[in-house]
Amino acid sequence: MSSLSNPNIFTVSRLNAEVRLLLENEMGIVWLLGEISNFSAPVSGHWYLTLKDSRAQVKCAMFRGNNRQVTFEPQNGHQVLVKARLSLYEPRGDYQLIIESMQPEGDGMLQQQFEQLKLKLASEGLFAQSSKLPLPEHPKCVGIITSKTGAALFDILNVLKRRDPSLEVIIYPTVVQGEEAAIQIAQTIGCANSRNECDVLILGRGGGSLEDLWCFNHEIVARTIAASQIPIISAVGHEIDVTISDFVADMRAATPSAAAELVSRDNSHKLQTFNTIESRLKRAFSHYINVHKQMTTTLAHRLQRQHPNNQLQRQSQQLDELSTRLQRSITLYIKAQRQDISQHYYKLQLHTPSRHISGQRSKLERLEQKLIDSMERHLLKARHQLCLAGEKLDTVSPLATLKRGYSITQTTSGQVITRTKDVKSGDTIVTRLGDGDIHSTVA
Repeated sequence: MSSLSNPNIFTVSRLNAEVRLLLENEMGIVWLLGEISNFSAPVSGHWYLTLKDSRAQVKCAMFRGNNRQVTFEPQNGHQVLVKARLSLYEPRGDYQLIIESMQPEGDGMLQQQFEQLKLKLASEGLFAQSSKLPLPEHPKCVGIITSKTGAALFDILNVLKRRDPSLEVIIYPTVVQGEEAAIQIAQTIGCANSRNECDVLILGRGGGSLEDLWCFNHEIVARTIAASQIPIISAVGHEIDVTISDFVADMRAATPSAAAELVSRDNSHKLQTFNTIESRLKRAFSHYINVHKQMTTTLAHRLQRQHPNNQLQRQSQQLDELSTRLQRSITLYIKAQRQDISQHYYKLQLHTPSRHISGQRSKLERLEQKLIDSMERHLLKARHQLCLAGEKLDTVSPLATLKRGYSITQTTSGQVITRTKDVKSGDTIVTRLGDGDIHSTVA
């Protein structure tokens, strides 16, 4: 059976695609705390980095559309909290995170804890309107849970004194900031419930930073508020400040002064009733919006995972990587070519014709000198041998015999005459003497 026709046999590309979809669909959005390393920002505008802790690390990418929202400049060594979706870079099979938002560690961690607790309590129904107690229409006693030295207490007392001086007030002092504040606030709410002296409780303090108000975001405070048998109005911070206690309380007031106005009566009690209904309506509408916002966010994430932009982002990341690899390859190729040229140039210098000709010329001059010397020696030897041979020849030469008075008679053709019968009358003969020749005619 062919592997291509068998659905149980994966190709590498198919396997990576399936794993990527599995990671993106099953894991969804995650929050991650880590230290930035290997940060890079190529000309494409995307960011690539590694998030690590003391024992592990994970590769991350943050694309241009998202990193424009980051309000600080990330650097290696920074501790950050990121919101990201799990994915897989298919060409290399690398598991990675696609970062959607990034915050410095401090603010980000608190905000993350806030969101996690908010989702947890909302899923348990602690924010549901059906679980909230109605505020008494005509309270006779109001309990105030706050710092005995804070401005919030004096704001509440001033409003109550101005609007309803006959209203009884009981103060339950507690710290509203610091590590022990959450436990003390929970204990104070429990004390007020056990004493059961009041018709309504105001839990509040003045404004501050997220860290200052953090005790009102603790789970123990939220659950104590939800368990209270006395209606509680949450009046923490300024109007823009939102805490977990605001969601769990039976009513939220924008400020401590606004909470005092909610529980006090004056000639505008109809307006107060209207405000109460309006606040409940806003709260219900806010809850409805939050629920549908979460649904919309979930659907948006599902849609985003199928969005063509994700493919473009992956291709853009791949393009950045290929561009980096191409640039590195070109650099290495140019370096190798330069080394190769240098080696060939060195070899060429070693085998250059000028050096070879110069060497051959020197060799030729040496051979020429050797030839001259050899010829001179050969000529000298030949002259010496010639002299010796001349001397030997002279000793046996007929000319020497002729010089001693002998002669040689020859015909005109050079034949030596040794007998008289070799000539006849009228022949011309030549007689060679030691100092010359005599021509004569035979009679």
